[in-house]
Amino acid sequence: MQFECEQFDSLDSRTLFTIMRGRVDVFVVEQACPYPELDDVDIALNTRHLYTLDNGQLQTYARCYDKSEQYSAIGRVLVSEGARGNGYATLLITEAIDCCKAHWPERDIYIGAQTYLLDFYRSFGFEDYKSEYLEDGIPHQDMILKLTK
Repeated sequence: MQFECEQFDSLDSRTLFTIMRGRVDVFVVEQACPYPELDDVDIALNTRHLYTLDNGQLQTYARCYDKSEQYSAIGRVLVSEGARGNGYATLLITEAIDCCKAHWPERDIYIGAQTYLLDFYRSFGFEDYKSEYLEDGIPHQDMILKLTK
């Protein structure tokens, strides 16, 4: 599995379309959650789009970005329906953590996790932060992976 990690302006139009379609398929259609899937984080110069393709089809995706002076962040984490059950989520999060460490080594890593995935993210060292909340009707929990002292 070969991960690609690119800025928005480096994505070719076919890859960008494949990523956006995959994100809409999972976060809007599959989760029955109409919301503005695309935002300005996607085009920020510091955002990195981390993904894998298989025969032109999106397998995995996450975006790593500069959230604040204290945190980098991982968001829009997905494994496409046809690629699930192969351990790709673990590989993706490991790669996303490495991406954040490489670009923002002085910052802890933030993730807004869907609550059914809390144990999965805890297995990487993420800790609950603040209280559970609803985002677009889906329960979420902010989590932090502490890299700084």
